Amino acid sequence: MSKLDRRHKARQRQQIKHQEHTRSTNIFSGQNGAPRNVAVVPLSKDCDARAAVKKLNEGLSLEAELPLHGPMRIRVDRFKQSIEYIPVERELFSVLDACRIADFVIFVLSTAEEVDELGELLLKAIESQGVSNVLTAVQGLDSVEPPKRRPQVLTSLKSYITHFFPTQEKVHSLDSHQDCANVLRSLSTTTPKGVRWREDRSWMFVEDVQWPTTEYSLSHKHGEVILTGVVRGKGLKANRLVHVGDWGDFQIEKITAAALSNPGKRKTDAMAIDEVREELVLQTPDELQDDLLDLAPDDVAMGDLEDLPTSEAPTERRGVLLDDHHYFSDDETHLPDAPRRLPQGTSSYQAAWFLGDMSDSGSDLEDALDNDRDLSMDEPALPQDGYEGLDNTTQRAPTEIAPSEYPQSELFRDPSPNEEAEELAAYRLRRKDEAEDDREFPDEIELHPNVLARERLSRYRGLKSLRTSKWETDEDRAHEPEEWNRLLQVANYKGGKSQAIREALVGGVQPGTRIHVYLRNVPMTLQTSFSPTRPLALFSLLRHEHKRTVLNFSFTLKSDHPHPIKSKEELIMQCGPRRLIIKPLFSQAANTPNNVHKFDRYIHPGRTAMATFIGPLTWGSVPALFFKRTTPMPEDVTSAVTSSELGLELLGTGTSQAPDQSRVIAKRVILTGHPYKIHKKLVTIRYMFFNTEDVNWFKALQLWTKRGRSGYIKESLGTHGYFKATFDGKIDPQDAVGVSLYKRVFPRSASAWVPEQEAIVVDGTL
Repeated sequence: MSKLDRRHKARQRQQIKHQEHTRSTNIFSGQNGAPRNVAVVPLSKDCDARAAVKKLNEGLSLEAELPLHGPMRIRVDRFKQSIEYIPVERELFSVLDACRIADFVIFVLSTAEEVDELGELLLKAIESQGVSNVLTAVQGLDSVEPPKRRPQVLTSLKSYITHFFPTQEKVHSLDSHQDCANVLRSLSTTTPKGVRWREDRSWMFVEDVQWPTTEYSLSHKHGEVILTGVVRGKGLKANRLVHVGDWGDFQIEKITAAALSNPGKRKTDAMAIDEVREELVLQTPDELQDDLLDLAPDDVAMGDLEDLPTSEAPTERRGVLLDDHHYFSDDETHLPDAPRRLPQGTSSYQAAWFLGDMSDSGSDLEDALDNDRDLSMDEPALPQDGYEGLDNTTQRAPTEIAPSEYPQSELFRDPSPNEEAEELAAYRLRRKDEAEDDREFPDEIELHPNVLARERLSRYRGLKSLRTSKWETDEDRAHEPEEWNRLLQVANYKGGKSQAIREALVGGVQPGTRIHVYLRNVPMTLQTSFSPTRPLALFSLLRHEHKRTVLNFSFTLKSDHPHPIKSKEELIMQCGPRRLIIKPLFSQAANTPNNVHKFDRYIHPGRTAMATFIGPLTWGSVPALFFKRTTPMPEDVTSAVTSSELGLELLGTGTSQAPDQSRVIAKRVILTGHPYKIHKKLVTIRYMFFNTEDVNWFKALQLWTKRGRSGYIKESLGTHGYFKATFDGKIDPQDAVGVSLYKRVFPRSASAWVPEQEAIVVDGTL
C-alpha cells in the first residue's frame, strides 16, 4: 500500500469516527435537546447530594431553585447543554435505579468520615451492574486543618476510588469554584460511553407521572397512567411491552408528543403550540402488539404431548435404569449372551454346534466380552463420574458375569441384628469424622437399615458416564412442573437474539423526543406506594422478553463470603431492568456432549456455578446482581456497622446465558460400602444395602472406589445386604466402595420483587 493510499484510509477512518461521534451527541444538541442524566451518589453518612448539586451550579453562577425532592433540570447556556440532576439518598435500590439510567455518575466523598460498609456496597453494586462515565467529588475539603494536609487527603481519596474505578484521574473539590466549573464542563462536553445492554433497548427516565383522579381510583382497580420523559437508546415502539421500575410489564395505549414550552415565545403562542402538540399522536399500537401472556396456551401444550411416548410403569421393572435400559426385566433380549467354555480357536459358526460348555482343559477359556473404549476428556473426571475417572491401566475389563478365578468361599453367616447395628454405628461414626476434613464425597447419603433402597431411590438411575451417556427423558415426564411444556422454547438462541436486536434498530419514536406514554391497565394500588423521591425508569422490552423460559445465569459467589449458599435458597436477583425473587438450582457450568450437568447442593465462596430457574427471557449477556436478605441488628448495639444492618447483602455477580430447556440437571447420590473381606480382586462388601432385593435391583450398576478401581456386583450373600464384588485390581482395606445414582431435578419459578410486600427496607431499618 502506497503512502497516498494509507493517508486516504486514515482519513476515512477519521471521518467514520467523527460521524459516529456526531450521531451519538445529536440527541443532546439544540434548545430542546435531551438532557444529560447525572446521578449524584453520596458514599458517606455526612454527605449531602443536594448540597453538592448546589455547589456545582455555583461554579458557573447558575441560578435555579433546587426542589426538596426529585430530579432537577437546568440549562447550561455556556455549553448549550441541558443537565438533569438525579440526587439520591443512601438507599441501595434507589441508587441502582438512578445509576442504571445515568449518563454520568458523581460520587460524593467526605473528608470527615470514611466510606462505611453501605457506601462500599453501593460502589460494588454500581460497578457490577454496569455504569457509564464516572466522576468523583469531595465535600468539606476547606475544613481540613492545617491546609497542608489537604493534598494528602485528596491523594488518599483518589487511591480509594481508583480501587473500584481505575480510570479516575482526579478527585474534585466542591469548595473550589474552578473544580466545579471543570466538572460542569466535563458533564456538558464529554460523550457518554453508555451501557451495552441498555443501549440495545429503548429506555426513558420518567420525569413526571400523571395518575387518574381520586374518584376514578376509588371506583376502579385499573386505569390509564401517563409517563413523561425523553426517549433514549433505540426508538420506542408502541407494539412492544414496557417495563416500568418495580411496577411490572405493561402495554402501551398510545405515544404523544410532549415538547417543552419555549420561554421566549409569547404566552398565547406557547399555549396554542401546547394545545396542538397535546393532540399530536406519534404512534399507536396495531394488531401486532405484544400481549401479556407469559406462557403458551394450554391447548397448544396438550397437542404437543399427544405424540410423546409413555414411560414404563414402575411395577413392571425388576432392575434399575442404566443409561437407556432397565436391566433384569422380563424382556432380556437386549442383554448379551452369557460366555461359554469353548475350545481355543473356535469360530462363531462352529460355536453354534456346541451344546453347553465344551473344553479339553479348564484353563482354555475364551470370554466373549466387549471392552469399553477409552474416552479422553479435556477436564479430569472423578471416579464417581463414570468410566472416564477410573483407573484404566489394567488390561482386562471387569464384569459381573465373568468366571471366577478364586476358589469357592466358605459358608457365609449373617451377623445378629444387635451385632450388626453396633458395627454399623461405629463405622458411620468413623466415616463422619473423616468427612469433616475430606470433601471428596459431597453427595454421599446413608440409608437406614429399615428403608428399602429401591423405593427410597426409585426415581434415580445409573449412568455409565456422567459426561457422555444419553439421558432418557421419557422417565421424567411424570415429574415435570405443571407449566413445563408451556414455556418458551428457544431453538436457535443466537439467531433469535440477533433478530430481536435488529428489530429494535428500525422504527419507533426517535431518541431525543420528549413524549407522553399512556400505559394501559395499571393497578391503582401503585399510586399509594409511588414515591417521587425514588428514580423511575421505563425500559422497552425486546420481542419475547415477557415470556417465561428456563433461564441460566453464571453466578460467582464472593470469595470473602463467610459460608456457602445452598441451592433453592431464596435470593433477590437484579438483571437489566428487572428484579426477581428466585430459588435457583446450582449446577456445574462446564459444557458436556450429552448436556447433563451435576447438581450442586452448595456453591462455595470464590467458585462459579450455573444458576437455573424459570423466569422471563432476557436477550444478550446482561450483568446480574444477587442479593440475600439479612436480619437487622438491634438498635442498642453500639459496635461497628456490619452487613447484617444493611437489610440486603450482595452475595455475588453473574451474567445471563442462553436459555436451554433441554439442559438436564442431575442430582447425584452416592451409596458407599465397607470392604468386609478382601481376597485378591474378590471383595465382600457391607453397609451399602441391607437386604437381598436391593442388591439384585442395583446389580447392573458399576462399583468404584475413590482410588480409581472399578468393579461389579457378583452375587448376594445372606439376607442383610452383604454381597461379593469383583474389581479390576486389588483394593485397599481403608478404601471406600461407592455407586453413583442420578435423578433429574427441575428448576423453580421466579416471582417479581415487589417492595410493598417486603418485610424489610433495603437500608436496614424495619
